[in-house]
Amino acid sequence: MTAHRLDPSILREYDIRGIVGDTLNEPDFAAIGWAFAGRVIAAGGRRVAVGYDGRLSSPALEAALVDGLIGGGVDVARIGRGPTPMLYFAVWRLDLDGGLMVTGSHNPPDHNGIKMMLGRRSFYGPDIQALGREADTLAAVASGGSPGVAPGVARVESLSQDYLDRLLQEAPDGGRPLAIGWDPGNGAAGDAVQALTAALPGRHPVINGDIDGRFPAHHPDPTVPANLVELQALVLDQGLEAGLAFDGDGDRLGVVDGQGRILWADQLLVLLAQDVLRHNPGAPIVADVKASQVLFDRIAAMGGKPVMARTGHSIIKSRMAELGAPLAGEMSGHIFFADRYYGYDDALYAAMRLLRILAASDMTLAVFHDSLPKVVNTPEIRVPVPAVRKFAIVEDVRTRLTAAGATLSDLDGVRVSTADGWWLLRASNTSEMLVARCEGPDTAALSRLVAALSDQLAKSGVARDTLDAVAESAGL
Repeated sequence: MTAHRLDPSILREYDIRGIVGDTLNEPDFAAIGWAFAGRVIAAGGRRVAVGYDGRLSSPALEAALVDGLIGGGVDVARIGRGPTPMLYFAVWRLDLDGGLMVTGSHNPPDHNGIKMMLGRRSFYGPDIQALGREADTLAAVASGGSPGVAPGVARVESLSQDYLDRLLQEAPDGGRPLAIGWDPGNGAAGDAVQALTAALPGRHPVINGDIDGRFPAHHPDPTVPANLVELQALVLDQGLEAGLAFDGDGDRLGVVDGQGRILWADQLLVLLAQDVLRHNPGAPIVADVKASQVLFDRIAAMGGKPVMARTGHSIIKSRMAELGAPLAGEMSGHIFFADRYYGYDDALYAAMRLLRILAASDMTLAVFHDSLPKVVNTPEIRVPVPAVRKFAIVEDVRTRLTAAGATLSDLDGVRVSTADGWWLLRASNTSEMLVARCEGPDTAALSRLVAALSDQLAKSGVARDTLDAVAESAGL
């Protein structure tokens, strides 16, 4: 290993992520592998799993990561190409001491990174920063192996059929036949989706099922409406009940109903929570701070305990484990089941649970959608600001509102409740952005909420043209 230093920008809150050939390269992955091996051994472990997604850079980066891991003294089960949840499944199924997934998730084709588990818990936040420092040290001093450490061994471990079989345990068991469209977006879930749909009863057309790291059809992020247009057309053209979309590594789910309308994750969680609470009465259900008040109110009305949590898939998983919650989710489309499953985010598993609910009910997804209380809300509003300012702006806003006696939660940024509804402002943990969302009972209330948000941003020095863009992105 040659001496070099990691670009600090790749050390994110929830994972390692950068631009291949610019901020991220193969020696980085080798150094990270060596450092992570030290963490595994220090925790009393010896065996980890490694998988990779469908990006063109992923095979070479996976090989470098494996070299680093075995050089650092751990054994590696190489599970090959597939969705991130299959990596999590491998850790549980094989009773391993950790797992690392080479993936760029929903980011552009030239991005890549690593999602990590130590034992069965997420590896994130300060642990990633410390790992980066350890990787820099190893890269600077090590060559040809870790001194005094016997190298590990790597073996190929095929788990795709085991994973598919586990998903099929949740296949609809009787009930009415379903017609569902599927769009893995040329992402890493493509092979699993095609195998799954071939085994399901009913009609299940698949588009963009071939894994292609260039993402030729559309960007693999189902939270962006433009990326669901093909799926909406498929549903409407073929008279399907619903459409399911997946992100680049298969841990986030997007849903459209039979009328082609998007069912956002907090709306989907109402339906999933209804089923889970039937078998787990009084249980806590966790959702992130960006979720609709409708979700929290409906969980309470169904006898559950609504829990608001900070945004971030690693944070949600940890909070869910602390509470023993059977279900959790966030607006980005990560859905976590501990009810009959392992407590991690798996979009394919969530899809199977949804299909099982629909097949057992006379109510279509569109009818359920219509049954939800009517509110209007903005999409996720992203306000570009310098990284050095984003947290300071949120703190400015919190201080002013607290002094003014506003009703707010500062769990993650500020979520402000008024007679018109609520608005949220938080600093992104992964980019140079402020993230905002507003929700009210009608468009007039929503306009007032957006105006209040813009007023607070203006008082903190955000430029007028940026504020105009806030209103535009809110559709106002």
